Amino acid sequence: MSRSITGWRLPDAEREALLMRFPPRYQTVVADHVTLRYGTDARTEIPTEHAGVVIGEADDGAGVQALVVAIGGRSERGDGSHFHLTWSLAKGRKAKESNDVIVDRAWRPVDPPITVMLEPARWRP
Repeated sequence: MSRSITGWRLPDAEREALLMRFPPRYQTVVADHVTLRYGTDARTEIPTEHAGVVIGEADDGAGVQALVVAIGGRSERGDGSHFHLTWSLAKGRKAKESNDVIVDRAWRPVDPPITVMLEPARWRP
């Protein structure tokens, strides 16, 4: 059985607008999706929400920058993590580290919060 990620893709127009508002601080720009669940399969339902709100920014100063996103009025994903867009990474850093940076370091609120359109999706990593 194939394992995939279920969540939301960030449309190109939304990505470009956010890149102008939040310049990437590290050389690898990710900025393309919000994960709902990792390790899903074809039987996993695709989410129904089509929008999110960027409510915060996190950066550990050592190579991980992420944007905290609220979907359906909450940022907590239900597994101890937060909905987020991994924004940029330094060499040797991994997107999955965004979760730790958001939890371990205080993220800064974005004021005003920014509504973004999202595309429900399932994809292979």
